[in-house]
Amino acid sequence: MADIYIRGGWVITVDKNRRVIKDGAVAVEGNRIVAVGKREKLDKDYKEYSDIVIDASRKIVMPGLIDLHVHMAQAMIRGMAQYVRLIPWLRDYVWPLQGHYSKEDGKTSALLCMIEMLKSGTTTFLEAGLSGRYGMEGIAEALEQIGMRGVLGRHVMDMPGYALEKSIIHPGLVETKEYGMKEVLHMYPKWHGKHGRIFIWFAPRTPGAVTVETYREIVAKAKELGIGITMHLAEVKEDVEYFKKEFGMRPVEFCKYVGMLGPNVVLIHVVWVTDEEIKLLAKTGTHVAHNPSCNMKLGSGLTPVAKMLKEGVNVGLGCDGGPSNDNYDMIEEMKIAALGQALINEDPKAITAEQVIEMATINGAKALGLDKEIGSIEVGKKADIIIIDYWKPHLIPMLNPITHLVYAAQGQDVETVIIDGKIIMKNRKILTVNEEKILEEAEKRGHQVIERAGIKPIIHWSVE
Repeated sequence: MADIYIRGGWVITVDKNRRVIKDGAVAVEGNRIVAVGKREKLDKDYKEYSDIVIDASRKIVMPGLIDLHVHMAQAMIRGMAQYVRLIPWLRDYVWPLQGHYSKEDGKTSALLCMIEMLKSGTTTFLEAGLSGRYGMEGIAEALEQIGMRGVLGRHVMDMPGYALEKSIIHPGLVETKEYGMKEVLHMYPKWHGKHGRIFIWFAPRTPGAVTVETYREIVAKAKELGIGITMHLAEVKEDVEYFKKEFGMRPVEFCKYVGMLGPNVVLIHVVWVTDEEIKLLAKTGTHVAHNPSCNMKLGSGLTPVAKMLKEGVNVGLGCDGGPSNDNYDMIEEMKIAALGQALINEDPKAITAEQVIEMATINGAKALGLDKEIGSIEVGKKADIIIIDYWKPHLIPMLNPITHLVYAAQGQDVETVIIDGKIIMKNRKILTVNEEKILEEAEKRGHQVIERAGIKPIIHWSVE
């Protein structure tokens, strides 16, 4: 007897043996997976004795995707910062826009982002940049309502700078260290671990916005609470220049100096690092979130993922934000990750499709400290499962489900999403929230934010 029984199709387990089961099946009781195997074998126990039977013939069944770096507040300003590099992108567009958010705007943007993630197969994410004006409480409530699994990182800062720019962050986003720390400590007992789906982390702001003392305070408090830390690092060459000029160190060396390396740390981007720094990341068990679309669009460079994986660094995958990607489609991100590494290494075998799928699933789970619970389809793990319809012109003939997923599939091919044993999306309809109402609200509020900020999108052709 099972609550949900998925039968037929290709089951990509990402389990310890990396089994791919043709004409496979998965049984779910409560929020846990209780059986995985060949359909003909599992049918005997589950076909006639399950509450919900899902026919997965002509489909791919796989673990839910894990987006290791998301800015949910940026979903509502998608398309507002084109053709500029990172620092002017932040200074002139993204931060002024976000500096005009209300808490209601923050919640709406988060819901918009989560809908998009769900509809392209993401079941878990790491939000790495919440400020007080976005309304962290409201965003947690939205996460609880929609049914996703998410880690909410809260910014902590005590300076308004970025890299060598001493006063660059928009006044609407500038906060005291005390305010950021206080909100983390408020949210932690109320939300951390709630439903086994919602978690609270520290997210120190950009290099140049946090003092050494505050970094060390964050590290100590994270250790005390048993929670994680995530931070942007070495995204652009200016980051390296900052750490070398101010501290006489390279970025990863600085992280070691303040104690911010280890299994509870996810560093974001990590583009401009040396071979020695990569070895240090591997030695300390520090995780990396790779965001190829963002880095390529902003002309920032590409993370040396192939080198990192070879050295034993755990690398996950992220979409980043609306103005830098410009979507939250992890299936698309997998393809770009594979192509990017082939390009910079001049080697089509630089990373394999299998490695890319690991980055989007089990590696992300490991980075979040959740790999014993999610990230693969295995007996005993929580049922975070997506079903992809491959009966599409761009996926036929189905010769290799692994390479098809990475190089040919699209986010819109995701048909069903199951999180924590609950069907959250069925036949591409989200069951937990009113999608149309949220889209209408986001359309309205997005235009209002842009009007308040007085910033216009860059459009080269005339609009009549």
